[in-house]
Amino acid sequence: MAWLGDVPLRGHKALAAQLGQWLVGKSGQEIGSKTKEHAMAKNTICLWYDNDAEAAARFYAETFPDSAVSAVRRAPGDYPSGKEGDVLTVEFTVAGIPCLGLNGGPAFKHDEAFSFQIATDDQEETDRYWNAIVGNGGQESACGWCKDRWGISWQITPRVLTEAMAAGGDEAKRAFEAMMTMGKIDVAAIEAARRG
Repeated sequence: MAWLGDVPLRGHKALAAQLGQWLVGKSGQEIGSKTKEHAMAKNTICLWYDNDAEAAARFYAETFPDSAVSAVRRAPGDYPSGKEGDVLTVEFTVAGIPCLGLNGGPAFKHDEAFSFQIATDDQEETDRYWNAIVGNGGQESACGWCKDRWGISWQITPRVLTEAMAAGGDEAKRAFEAMMTMGKIDVAAIEAARRG
């Protein structure tokens, strides 16, 4: 069981609520509240990291278009997995999607239940993203999926594949069968499968 000070934490909701209460008590202002300098998006994906949210956010900003790191927030006091001055949260955007990286420690791990799906226009773009993720300590998986070194899953998906699936019928079946044999998606093989 995880603890926040002398309070036991039971699950993600309890942890988030207690961490939020602790931060308000320490800093006097909730994380995510509007300030004169910055207003957070109405809906933001919060990703839990084991104290390396800033490195992950900077990698995403360097790798994907329409991506940036917008704020790095430091802890106003000591907390269960860190100390005052450590990076606590990082606000960033991945391909236009607002995210918040929380350095919560090793308590929770990522899995394939959540993934970013990045649409690509051709093989060059597919290769660029796939190789960036896998080549930076990530790992390959099947059917266009890979995982970055922080455990976040990515689907690098050429539009030709999603178009084939949307077409339905035999074209979709052939493209699907071809995809099932792949790690990184081979655009030419999907195009050939679509044609039959």
